[in-house]
Parts: sequence; C-alpha cells; structure tokens
Amino acid sequence: MKRIILYLIFIFSTLHVSSQSCDEIMASVKSKGYGSTYSSYNSDAISKVTFYDMTIDYNTYYFAIVCFKSEYSYGCTEYIYQVASSTKMNYSMNYTQSAGKAFWKYIDPYGDNLGCGPNL
Repeated sequence: MKRIILYLIFIFSTLHVSSQSCDEIMASVKSKGYGSTYSSYNSDAISKVTFYDMTIDYNTYYFAIVCFKSEYSYGCTEYIYQVASSTKMNYSMNYTQSAGKAFWKYIDPYGDNLGCGPNL
C-alpha cells in the first residue's frame, strides 16, 4: 500500500511540473532571484541574455533567458532555456565578438530540455 501511495504522489508531482507552461517556468525563475545580464547592443538578433540559477531540493538548475530582438518593434521576445552550469561562463567569454555565434554554440544546444525556445 505504501508503495502505491508513493507511486501516485510521484505521478501527480510529475504531471504538475510537466504541465507548467513556458511562461510559468520563466516567471518562476525570474521571481526566485537575481540574474546576470549580458546585453548585446551590436547584435542583429539578440538584445540580451540573462542567466539564473535555482536550488530546488538541494539540486541546482541553470537557466538562460534570451531576449530576441523583434523585427517590427523596439522590444524583444523572451525565451527560456535550461542550460549547463558552464554555459554562463562560456557565453560571457564569447558574446562580445558575436552574440549570435555564442548563442548557437553555448545556449541553442539545450533548446530541447524545456522545449521553450523558438523554432530557428
């Protein structure tokens, strides 16, 4: 009986996490703490990238929120990626030469982790 209850708790908690929308995940990450932002004034596509880390149940998770410039307005559109712990350092060392190349090399490979990035 105890095993069945634990199994049901696991199933319900998994359904809750997987049912969160990308907007809900982004809002949760933004609300949990301070991020490090890297602005790209000379990039045609990327306005800025902000990195966050969150500790949940003694596990640390790393996120990048990428703000892509909008073609028809002055704003940008944000997308969230769950990345590796080394992504922030790698991106920060390379984005000044080309934010786009740094994005493709260090952030885009993690696009399937949350499924919240654009289809590029």
